[in-house]
Amino acid sequence: MLSPLLALQAALAAFTAFYVGSWWRGAQRAASTPGAPAEATTGGMPSIGQIVLGAITNFFDTLGIGSFAPTTAAFKFFKMVPDRLIPGTLNVGDTIPTIIQAFIFTLAIEVDPKTLIFMIAAAVAGAWLGAGIVASWPKRNIQIGMGFALLVAAGLFTWKNLGLAGTETGTIDLQGSKLALGLVGNFALGALMTLGIGMYAPCMILVSLLGMNAKAAFPIMMGSCAFLMPVSSARFVQKNAYALRPALGLLIGGIPAVLVAGLIVKDMDIVIVRWLVVGVVTIAAVMMLRSAAKNE
Repeated sequence: MLSPLLALQAALAAFTAFYVGSWWRGAQRAASTPGAPAEATTGGMPSIGQIVLGAITNFFDTLGIGSFAPTTAAFKFFKMVPDRLIPGTLNVGDTIPTIIQAFIFTLAIEVDPKTLIFMIAAAVAGAWLGAGIVASWPKRNIQIGMGFALLVAAGLFTWKNLGLAGTETGTIDLQGSKLALGLVGNFALGALMTLGIGMYAPCMILVSLLGMNAKAAFPIMMGSCAFLMPVSSARFVQKNAYALRPALGLLIGGIPAVLVAGLIVKDMDIVIVRWLVVGVVTIAAVMMLRSAAKNE
């Protein structure tokens, strides 16, 4: 009989197969769908810039800085992806790198299997609900949502840099009312992740406030993302609400970057990088909200 952790890994492998199949079928269907956005149907190799972006953001993502907020900022600054398609592109492109992270950290860091599985299930349910809503939103709604999501992300990065995101002296599980609060919180974070807010910093803060060891947040947040992203990605692909080539760039650049960061580098001082991200993300948030105001 499989242990809970091995069963979780087997389920993750099944979700990976589901994601790959959904993306393949969706890309083929989009090519013959009248009115599908050109960004969702134009194939071919991504640009060098898109691949490099995937490598950089996923490298630091593996070390705990989060990739959604800086990737959103880069998409906005360099006009790589139309605003309306950014949430879907983030979810579709970063799924496989995130799944690799989950395999690495669920084996490397101890956490109570029951807590881990329940928290992941809550995040997946939230993502399924959130992706269905966000994929159908008009551009202005997405600009407003992402603008405020980026401001929240900047605040969370600041919180973590100031040393308020928890310590390594807490528990490795949640029980009773704390588990219930954790499930509600992770459900909300799963829904918000489909908008591009990212899950790493808020999930770490959530479990730390509930008394868990901050290190235990890594398998929870990466496992949650690894399971919810195939679900949310399938809904974005189904609605052609993403850009194909930039998503491939995140995938191609992200895989080797995650392996280097997770298996070789493992840990490094990223406080300065996180402060830089705070500044860049705040500027991108202002740009996004200004774009929304112009589209009113």
